Amino acid sequence: MGDKEVKEEQKGGFRASMFIFVLSALDNMGFVANMASLVLYFYGVMHFDLSNSANTLTTFLGSTFLLSLVGGFISDTYLNRLTTCLFFGSLEVLALVMLTVQAALDHLHPDSCGKSSCVKGGIAVMFYTSLYLLALGMGGVRGSLTAFGADQFDEKNPREAKALASFFNWLLLSSTLGSIIGVTGVVWVSTQKAWHWGFTIVTVASAIAFLTLALGKPFYRVKTPGQSPILKITQVIFVAFKNRKLPLPESHEELYEVYESAKLERIAHTNQMRFLDRASILQQNIEPEAWKVCSVTQVEEVKILTRMLPILASTIIMNTCLAQLQTFSVQQGNMMNLKLGSFTVPAPSIPVIPLLFMSILIPIYEFMFVPFARKITHHPSGVTPLQRVGVGLVLSFISMAVAGIVEVKRRDQGLKDPSRPISLFWLSFQYAIFGIADMFTLVGLLEFFYREAPETMKSLSTSFTYLSMSLGYFLSTVFVDVINAVTKRVTPSKQGWLHGLDLNQNNLNLFYWFLAILSCVNFFNYLYWASWYKYKADEDSNSMVNLKTLKSVDEEEKKNGKVKAKESSQTSEANTEGPSSSDETDDGRNSREWKHR
Repeated sequence: MGDKEVKEEQKGGFRASMFIFVLSALDNMGFVANMASLVLYFYGVMHFDLSNSANTLTTFLGSTFLLSLVGGFISDTYLNRLTTCLFFGSLEVLALVMLTVQAALDHLHPDSCGKSSCVKGGIAVMFYTSLYLLALGMGGVRGSLTAFGADQFDEKNPREAKALASFFNWLLLSSTLGSIIGVTGVVWVSTQKAWHWGFTIVTVASAIAFLTLALGKPFYRVKTPGQSPILKITQVIFVAFKNRKLPLPESHEELYEVYESAKLERIAHTNQMRFLDRASILQQNIEPEAWKVCSVTQVEEVKILTRMLPILASTIIMNTCLAQLQTFSVQQGNMMNLKLGSFTVPAPSIPVIPLLFMSILIPIYEFMFVPFARKITHHPSGVTPLQRVGVGLVLSFISMAVAGIVEVKRRDQGLKDPSRPISLFWLSFQYAIFGIADMFTLVGLLEFFYREAPETMKSLSTSFTYLSMSLGYFLSTVFVDVINAVTKRVTPSKQGWLHGLDLNQNNLNLFYWFLAILSCVNFFNYLYWASWYKYKADEDSNSMVNLKTLKSVDEEEKKNGKVKAKESSQTSEANTEGPSSSDETDDGRNSREWKHR
């Protein structure tokens, strides 16, 4: 083996991922601090009213997650994922500089006007430019970073494929640790000292984060972008429509497939959405060219993305619930007793409670739950990604129900004796439950979309997780406006549930219970689509490694532990241990085999 090959073998694995974990921690420190506190910045400095402050934040966050599709598309098609991260990262830092400058200079703040929004003129131009340039930068990074990190593990290598599921857990842990610093230290500086100092800390941290990512370039496995996913999808739809009158062959073996290149990933045929199979019918006297016939693999790629859509749609309501914890729950906290002894806790710092839960539970999940569940389910990851998402959806429903109960207690005390509000830490119940829900759902979705995605659509598919968040935040804005409009007409007081500036005169608890009921209904919708979904199955049977092989790999590693310890500094093999997801067969049955592609 030559020196060049040895150097290539040394790339990737957890050593390369360390740079990505640093970026995730520092970048999320600022992102989550902004998520938690910007609603107060909009309300106190930019002079939006309560509902417009909440809607401005949810629209900003929705745009951020929606724009992750742009980053995913570009990194799959034009730029590699590392370059995409660094490009959008530079936009993010530029936007943060603009936001910091506006927060620091009083003449760039609007005067209070008593209206729903007081931002206008040049102040509005700078405010919205910086805000949505920040959304573009953060969204682009999120659309490419997760897939780039997962690329550091070769799914065709048993040891590295085993580590892939662990990577998603550690990525969440790194972002959680950064978020803890964000919602405590950064939020305290912003709300108790000055907003521009908080933004300055976030700007510097983000700049260091992307510089760290760039420094890790010698250690990365960088995949070159391929053909446009949108073009491939369009081709399948076009050819299938053109061949819509052709009869389907009796056997899928008669459909067109490409076998020449061993580098191309081949996906086995499935019987769902058979109408798309017409795109793979090669008619007589027609050369196999693009726009005339598509391979079975190309058609199955479109089927996979189509099967993912109901799963994506079923998680939107949960993200609508998440939006409330970053808007109305923060406003609730601002009207509660913020004292912890002699220390005043900023209301936006309350999300530290679920983050602390997550920082403890993620290692427990990785080292204790997965090995235990693996013995029961015979599944290498303990539970499938879709089962993990389902647990999160149940917990989100419970969180909203609890939030409504806590709001009743807070409002009753506020009306009875405003000078003695209940403690801020009553909000910890809803935050803690939802934090655990987020731990299950977020990692489950990231792993699901990455593993199931076709090789050329990894970034775009992973961005579906953030698309769900985006639609959830936008839906929150719609719900607030619609609920206000409808309840204004039907309530005896002729005032909406969420009107005005005083939460004590609102019915926020009814809004929370509305979301709880909706989440419960949505869970049963999710169960239907999750049971309908068929996991991707590779055609190459040699890529199937069952649980016995997995155990033999573990035993060999233990037997040669000392040797591996010495080699760990030279290769990435000893750094890639952890669970991975399994797939299902073409018939949709759960497979007890561990597949790597």
